[in-house]
Amino acid sequence: MKARIVNGWNWMRAVRLIVGLAIFVQGLYAADWLFAIAGVLFSSLALFNMGCCAGSGCGYTINTSSKKMEETTYEEVV
Repeated sequence: MKARIVNGWNWMRAVRLIVGLAIFVQGLYAADWLFAIAGVLFSSLALFNMGCCAGSGCGYTINTSSKKMEETTYEEVV
């Protein structure tokens, strides 16, 4: 869990965290608790680097096979 928080930071993740914190602070300032909860949600998504594909629901696999691919031959159909 600590590695997920510490590693993998980029500019977009930082922007998501800043926007989430701004939404949270604005929710507290306006005493709008639903808005503040949304800010906590967005901040936590950025902090833990999660999103809609967090559970590997739309992940893909990388083929790391060392087998050499055979060249495909084609025939001309007349």
